[in-house]
Amino acid sequence: MKALFNLTEAIKAELEANALINSVTFGDLLEVDLNKQNIFPMAHVGLTSATIGSSTSTVQVSILFLDVVDISKDENTDKFFGNDNEHWVLNSMLAAATKTIQSLLRGDLYSQLFQVEDDANVEFFSERFEDKLAGCGVDFTVTISNNVDQC
Repeated sequence: MKALFNLTEAIKAELEANALINSVTFGDLLEVDLNKQNIFPMAHVGLTSATIGSSTSTVQVSILFLDVVDISKDENTDKFFGNDNEHWVLNSMLAAATKTIQSLLRGDLYSQLFQVEDDANVEFFSERFEDKLAGCGVDFTVTISNNVDQC
């Protein structure tokens, strides 16, 4: 059975093709060197749980879309947006997440039989990590085929 491997490879390929993403990682985020500035903006893929059914399995997928927030030294700050580009980072990371989910819903990933079951949940974050990083986390459920031979 290679369905899970095929799913993660398909998500990786989709994220690498996204012009808003510079690098893609998988697994434990604590093992990623977030101090390397050349990896941002990035997407980090994680699997949280799965449910096995008779002919399909559902897999809970979590993707973090994150980028570095640049702080301006200009003293003329906007009262609403402040003196950084956090709003822009949140917007671009949501756009990257939306493109990925849309591909799962009706694009290349859908045609590969990876299907999102419900709407994806998005949670925005900032200052969650040591450096000033912001972005969004997207959680969704994907149905994959169980193609294991039974004896």
